[in-house]
Amino acid sequence: MVNKEDLARIVGPERVVTDEDALIAYSFDSSFVKGERPECIVKPRGLDEVRQLVRLANDQGFCLVPCSSRGPRSRGDTVPAVPGAVIVDLSEMKAIRRVDQRNKVAMIEPGVTFAELQAEVEKHGLRLEMPLTPRQNKSVVASLLEREPTTGPKYNWDAIDPLCCLELVFGTGDLFRTGNAAGPGSLDEQWASGQAQKVPMGPAQTDIARLIQGAQGSLGIATWATIKLELMPALRKGYFVAGQTPDELIDFTYKILWRKLPDACLILNNVNLAAIAGLDQEDLPPWTLLYSLSGLTHLPEERLDYMEQDLAEIARELNLTPRRNLKGVAADRMVDLVSRPSEEPYWKLRKRGACQDVFFLTTLDRTPEFIRAMDGLSRELGFARENMGAYIQPIRHGTGCHLEFNLMHDPTSPEDTDKVPVLFDRAGRACLDLGGFFSRPYGPWSKLAYAQCPDTVSALRKIKNIFDPRGVMNPGKLCFNKEA
Repeated sequence: MVNKEDLARIVGPERVVTDEDALIAYSFDSSFVKGERPECIVKPRGLDEVRQLVRLANDQGFCLVPCSSRGPRSRGDTVPAVPGAVIVDLSEMKAIRRVDQRNKVAMIEPGVTFAELQAEVEKHGLRLEMPLTPRQNKSVVASLLEREPTTGPKYNWDAIDPLCCLELVFGTGDLFRTGNAAGPGSLDEQWASGQAQKVPMGPAQTDIARLIQGAQGSLGIATWATIKLELMPALRKGYFVAGQTPDELIDFTYKILWRKLPDACLILNNVNLAAIAGLDQEDLPPWTLLYSLSGLTHLPEERLDYMEQDLAEIARELNLTPRRNLKGVAADRMVDLVSRPSEEPYWKLRKRGACQDVFFLTTLDRTPEFIRAMDGLSRELGFARENMGAYIQPIRHGTGCHLEFNLMHDPTSPEDTDKVPVLFDRAGRACLDLGGFFSRPYGPWSKLAYAQCPDTVSALRKIKNIFDPRGVMNPGKLCFNKEA
């Protein structure tokens, strides 16, 4: 049982929330994960308070569910799986501790949103790679920890990018810093010697950040992270390439990524393109590749000129036509839209009021198979194809891709509330059977994904026992039991 007086002594009584409506709001989200009402919400202000909360949880036997983004939430990872849990709301830890222009890296606390960080780094002539048009109140650190793909595969060298170093409080209450932030020396001493906490691997040959990524708060709490930044381009041009099917765009995408030409590079179907740009999807081609070319500080015009010539040559070989405008929409405007947080209402909710996402990793050449399978399932279940968005995001220079289907639906419609859970469940199973890799298995996907990997389950449970032996950190997620 949680002793709220002990919690109040740590964070202050005004930062322990027991309002019934606030607690009920955390017991569910728009996913199909069924959860429990938390006991209370606490809002720590820094590292010391987070460590004390974790130690108290170990001493008294209650569980903690960390959360740093404000709602609406849609994946079930912050819905408590056990009764009596305490939500650790990190959204008010908003310090942007440092922006290092020379080394192109920022250090931020978990409550910092994409909009807040972008506004700050632009003052230094820098920009950050971000996911496709994230929510206004989406935490940057949460996005990094969940390995959400960014729209610039050219800058995505590894699954961990653009995350660098982390400060962590493990489930034991122990403090740990990853990468070259581990030392030697304090952060101030490291900065004084010219270090920037930019190398994610370490200390020594460990790579703890990879264990924390995708853990859904089940191993510990991050109190700051460093993130790689890129130079703000002096010139940038956007281009559309339209296709009747995604197959028409894949070879072109492979070729331009192999030459490392575009910055932003992604493929959207007309449902998603219309939702983001505020257009009528009937006026748009079924599939559109959007990419941008950038000229940086030195000779930006010359750089853009040779890249445009290379791209035009590739397009001619494949009988494709890059366009600067599409149905009255400038590609430059579209690149700007996908490079910034979404205006309200959030773009996935504009069409029908709610959205459920199915996403996994595959390769670009295999995406048409999954798209055909989803089309078949939607027809079979009577789900309108014009309400299913699709998003293909190349990652790691095009060596893989994130494939996402967005099931846009009306939460007040009995027909939709009957169909969408069935389609969501069958889509997950079908895509897994086709070879989709659910690297971020939320909710019901966990059982499906981990059932195929018993050795991985065994290894992860050993890791859980090392970093959170009492099971106080967000139990019941991934392959971890609900019992402490």
